[in-house]
Amino acid sequence: MATNASSRYDAVIVGGGHNGLVAAAYLARGGYRVLVLERLARTGGAAVSAAAFPGVDARLSRYSYLVSLLPAKVVRELGLRLELRRRRISSYTPAVRDGKPTGLLVDAGDPGRTRESFRALTGSDREWRAWREFYGTTGRVAERVFPTLTEPLPSRDELRRRIGDEAAWTALFERPLGETVERTFADDLVRGVVLTDALIGTFTHAHDPALRQNRCFLYHVIGNGTGDWDVPVGGMGAVTDALAGAALAAGAEIRTGHEVTAIAGDGRGDAEVSYRHADGEATVAARRVLVNAAPATLARLLGTAPEPAPEGAQLKVNMVLRRLPRLRDPAADPRDAFAGTFHIAEGYRQLETAYAEAAAGRMPSAPPSEIYCHTLTDPSILGPEAVRQGLQTLTLFGLHMPARLFGDPAAKERALAASLAQLDAVLAEPIADCLAVDADGRPCVEARTPPELERELGLPGGHIFHRDLAFPFATGEPGAGEGAGEAAGEGTAAARWGVATARPDVLLCGAGAVRGGGVSGIPGHNAAQAALEDLANPAR
Repeated sequence: MATNASSRYDAVIVGGGHNGLVAAAYLARGGYRVLVLERLARTGGAAVSAAAFPGVDARLSRYSYLVSLLPAKVVRELGLRLELRRRRISSYTPAVRDGKPTGLLVDAGDPGRTRESFRALTGSDREWRAWREFYGTTGRVAERVFPTLTEPLPSRDELRRRIGDEAAWTALFERPLGETVERTFADDLVRGVVLTDALIGTFTHAHDPALRQNRCFLYHVIGNGTGDWDVPVGGMGAVTDALAGAALAAGAEIRTGHEVTAIAGDGRGDAEVSYRHADGEATVAARRVLVNAAPATLARLLGTAPEPAPEGAQLKVNMVLRRLPRLRDPAADPRDAFAGTFHIAEGYRQLETAYAEAAAGRMPSAPPSEIYCHTLTDPSILGPEAVRQGLQTLTLFGLHMPARLFGDPAAKERALAASLAQLDAVLAEPIADCLAVDADGRPCVEARTPPELERELGLPGGHIFHRDLAFPFATGEPGAGEGAGEAAGEGTAAARWGVATARPDVLLCGAGAVRGGGVSGIPGHNAAQAALEDLANPAR
């Protein structure tokens, strides 16, 4: 192996996904020499746009697709040219009551319309009042918790005091979320709509004593202090293109097609980062290494024992349509229903049944999923001809589809067929009749399973959060998923920022950090702050 002894960097960042690019931009703006090494031929990781279908000019957000957790602080400080557009419609959930198709519409721009929808579905204002009170509470929690995500990691007690609401703390941080949902809401469909935010990319159930559902729910309701999920104008690729531009403008070097193979050193001097590329192999030295990869991948790079393997649990489906389908609910306008989150087979009992079936190793008989149409909010991802033709995009995200179900080569097609069948059950026409076709005459529909996400993006087990999400406070319990690595780096800048590993010169800047998960840039920001503290101190 050739050693490039003249190549010494202040920081080498492993992985050019959005978190790595955030870290690179902050460090380069601090005046440090920064190198980003990305295995794939392009930056962005899971936050990319792609023309998925030949001859169809639509740049789909192929993997991740909405933005909530990216702090306005990061956008402002890095000078990102980026527009996130608010969706007026929060959600629509089809239902059948008294043998008739109906649905629940949550219109963020018209509370009166939402109230009438609750009343028509449930027969009274009870669920509407409970909904407003519940999300009023989560909104107050969001206002107090979200700013802490880009500050040094608070202790459990510090965060509890900051929230200042013991009932909310107990409901969200101490007791299984199912208890609160069942106590607060009476209607099964309303309960299910609430619970879905606790299950995105997380294979768990309402009464999980490990509170995985609570952690997932928390991150889905606190984004930027509001919990709103916004559409990135231009698609997810616009987000990471803006971040790459900020990193390059600040002076960072970005090398794609460069796969890191090992991180060596004893933590007392420069780390040695080995990588391979089209022309061979090489090694560079770095004062700090920031790893924008899963903890399981980091363990492999360091040659240490990994933590238990994570398991992703979702089915991602991208579609391009000739037109939006008509709904069985005669009162529902498809342009409203698909503009927000369209819930499918996500009643409370349906979600619990699907989890039980998948946990037993069986494909859910009624797979739950949710859909949204990017182009209703942002048609800029379509080319002029696609706009003229009236094309629309649909993104389906299926829940309770763990990696264990996809050992059979035919499992993917079964999962896709079962998921689309549940969609068809609430439509007045088959979704197949609405699909556009590509240049080869094939329907414009593609699916990605957890094993495919592992192969394509390097996500262990296809886990979109790299491992189970952690509550956003310090615990000092390395390897537990909450604050993993803190004890090893206790008292260090990395520990204070929640990005410590067993090596003082190696920081975790990806979704597996304490305040990771989602397209947020938060772990990238926090790892950069820790590295900036260290690099400014010659003794470290």
